[in-house]
Amino acid sequence: MEYRQLGHSGLKVPVLSLGTATFGGVGDMFKRWGNTDIKEATEIINLCLEAGINLFDTADVYSQGASEEILGQALKGHRENVLISTKASFKMGDNPNEEGSSRYHLIKACEASLKRLGTDYIDIYFLHGFDSLTPIEEVLRTLDDLIQSGKVRYIGCSNFSGWHTMKSLAYSQNFGLNRYVSYQGYYSLIGRDFEWELMPLCLDQGLGLMVWSPLGWGRLTGKIKRDQPLPPGRIQAGGAQGGPTIENEYLYTVIDTLEQIAKETGKLIPQIALNWLLQRPSVANIVIGARNKEQLQQNLGAIGWQLSKEHISILDEASSKLPIYPYWHQMGYDSRNPKPIKW
Repeated sequence: MEYRQLGHSGLKVPVLSLGTATFGGVGDMFKRWGNTDIKEATEIINLCLEAGINLFDTADVYSQGASEEILGQALKGHRENVLISTKASFKMGDNPNEEGSSRYHLIKACEASLKRLGTDYIDIYFLHGFDSLTPIEEVLRTLDDLIQSGKVRYIGCSNFSGWHTMKSLAYSQNFGLNRYVSYQGYYSLIGRDFEWELMPLCLDQGLGLMVWSPLGWGRLTGKIKRDQPLPPGRIQAGGAQGGPTIENEYLYTVIDTLEQIAKETGKLIPQIALNWLLQRPSVANIVIGARNKEQLQQNLGAIGWQLSKEHISILDEASSKLPIYPYWHQMGYDSRNPKPIKW
């Protein structure tokens, strides 16, 4: 297992972590993603530990807390040797203060997560989304207080826009508060918007990217093929609902390219898609999901080798899209405004 520095921090994380949104299966949305119980979760986590995966990602909203509870039980006896990241901000109850990033909600949410996880500290605490109604000074001072109290060790943000992130970092710097060290965001071969603004920001400001949904909401698992019906499973069951709309021809062009490279390398389609991500700038970690041991073992095949520059170039071309304004305009000013990735 390769370990990388998490942004501008001293923390090292494995390049693969286990996402636990499939744990629990509570509610219509998460039931479609998976319903891993404590027994299977324990088996999956033991396999992760054997492979060197020691970072486990969850959120309070996953199955309304059931994911955190199962993860906490499955990690008993291993806590000192693992890293746990979880998230807060989304709605967790009917009370109007049961969502957002207010001091009231964050403190309550953090304490509830600690109880469900069966631990007295969280290694990386993410804001799951930006709360524009709560003053940014209230948000960041609360997160700083959680670090000072020992309940949280590092903080990060997820799904923020570029200006949300930069405003937060600037406030932390100006007032001497602990700053975000990680950005957790969506990035895949069929979802490259991250490259337009967030990637340059992460590189400039020292944020390590933790990638969620690296297989494009399950579309790059190798099960979807051109001119074939959807196979039984998460996608057919509606598990991609809530994700971005993907044009069929664009999707199949990328899949056709992955199939071609799979034949040439002897690797599986999801392994190629994950390996491509591991070679992108700013990527510190990829959060992989696994509803069972077989899926985990398959995803582990993404490490220990590298795609050739030629194959990366072919994938880049097949998955490229013209970015929105002002990014397409900036493409013509590379002499003074270079980008880490050519779109």
